[in-house]
Amino acid sequence: MITFERNRDAAIRIAEHLNADILTYDRSVFKHAFNEYDRIVALFATGIAVREIAPLLIDKWSDPAVVVVDSNLTFAIPLTGGHHGANELARRLSEIDIVPVITTATEVHKRPSVEGIANFLGCEIVNKESTISVNCALLEQDVEVLEIRGPKVVVVEENVSVLKRSGAGTS
Repeated sequence: MITFERNRDAAIRIAEHLNADILTYDRSVFKHAFNEYDRIVALFATGIAVREIAPLLIDKWSDPAVVVVDSNLTFAIPLTGGHHGANELARRLSEIDIVPVITTATEVHKRPSVEGIANFLGCEIVNKESTISVNCALLEQDVEVLEIRGPKVVVVEENVSVLKRSGAGTS
């Protein structure tokens, strides 16, 4: 949880609910948080948070989930990592009457996502680049989930997401 000193009381309320650390804003705090935490709540205006995190962003698979909460504790807005913990974090904040503002397409339309399916099945996504086209397809239609037991050789096109169970493939 990152905040200005003037918002410390509001930050304490959030931190106690999430069992989170509170970091007071300085010019290096977001860089430190990106290296230390996989989920970050920023008690700031969205513009400030966006400008601070923009130079630190690498990709959706390695960036931490970042949620912005306004200083009046009205809205929780996932900025990065919606499928990677930010939407869940925003929903947890609704338990203390902060409204989650979810914009992730699959969740807005109450559709599954590759990331959600992988998480549910306890799998890792092998070909992460496929999630863009498969998530788009999931918005339009049901997509079959196949389980293939080996030994097998599987050849897929780029619009097929491959999920691997943890520990799978070891002898």
